[in-house]
Amino acid sequence: MKKTMTALLVTAMAASILAGCGGKQASSESSEVSSQTQASDTQGSVDGDSASEDQSQEAASGSYTIGIGQFAVHGSLDNCREGFLQGLAEEGLIEGQNLTVIYENSQADPSIAAQIASNFAAQDVDLMCGIATPIAQNEYNVGRKNNIPVIYTAITDPVAAELANADGTPVGEVTGTSDKLPVKQQLEMIRAILPEAKSIGILYTTSEVNSLSTIEEYKTLAPEYGFEIVEGGVSATSDIPLATDRLLEKVDCLSNLTDNTVVSSLPSILNKANKKNIPVFGSEIEQVKIGCLAAMGLDYVALGNQTGKMAAKVLKGEAKASEMNYETITEAAFYGNSQVAEDLGISLPDDLVSSAKEMFSSIEAAN
Repeated sequence: MKKTMTALLVTAMAASILAGCGGKQASSESSEVSSQTQASDTQGSVDGDSASEDQSQEAASGSYTIGIGQFAVHGSLDNCREGFLQGLAEEGLIEGQNLTVIYENSQADPSIAAQIASNFAAQDVDLMCGIATPIAQNEYNVGRKNNIPVIYTAITDPVAAELANADGTPVGEVTGTSDKLPVKQQLEMIRAILPEAKSIGILYTTSEVNSLSTIEEYKTLAPEYGFEIVEGGVSATSDIPLATDRLLEKVDCLSNLTDNTVVSSLPSILNKANKKNIPVFGSEIEQVKIGCLAAMGLDYVALGNQTGKMAAKVLKGEAKASEMNYETITEAAFYGNSQVAEDLGISLPDDLVSSAKEMFSSIEAAN
């Protein structure tokens, strides 16, 4: 077992390591991105404390240091992190007792994601957790050179991301959980809500392998429900406003993926779509909270919890990452927003509403 280090707080943009003998220290950097990262770090600490307080389990023997790298700031990935810490705590790995957590967020910047993975290795962590594909890929590339196992979550297609073989087995000391979208159920839901619609627009990042594989699944299944899929590819956040405008001229609705670059810009996408009275369907609960009409989505806290328990097995020596196939949550649930439906003049079918895991009657401000 590697020696547990003092908890460190590293500002991703500065990429400087601040060592302290009395616990976590905050960076003095004053840039906007730095401030956002510090806010996320504070939230991560709160999440960890809550997980500890909520657990009655005794702490497991030994002490551990892990690095949690998150690709972007948005609700579903934040929920993954919260669930991950809960899962660890349920297995006796409790932050502040026998677990030191180093958390960093790359603010949707791939170059920062690579830097974060290197920082974790320099700090000799016992395990790295990658939340979303770009940062998980970087962690694995670094981890295999430094004998550090990696557990990932919120990766739609681990095979396409080259983190798993076609049969689900790991490619090395790396495993985790997939948030593969229930595309068939999503199309069924859209057809039930919009019986006259003919075209669905989807924004996606052209370099994101998970988005590419999901787009292909949409295109394969859409004709069965009488839909045409119209794509809007972007390479960076700055491309999204123009791509959104172009797409909204061609489609009856938008369906959102778990594409991190697109999700990070969802408030502006919703604003443009609302002005044209075009509904936007989400892919998980947080997107419905902030203004998507509905979603057949996954519970990302549960996904993170499942991932945390996998990580606990590795840390406690009960299994190697290379011995565990990646896992997928298969249960999708309906989430709807009655305020959005009213604003758009759309009636949500009674059977969907009655079966909903959760309905929202207002629109929350995005974080």
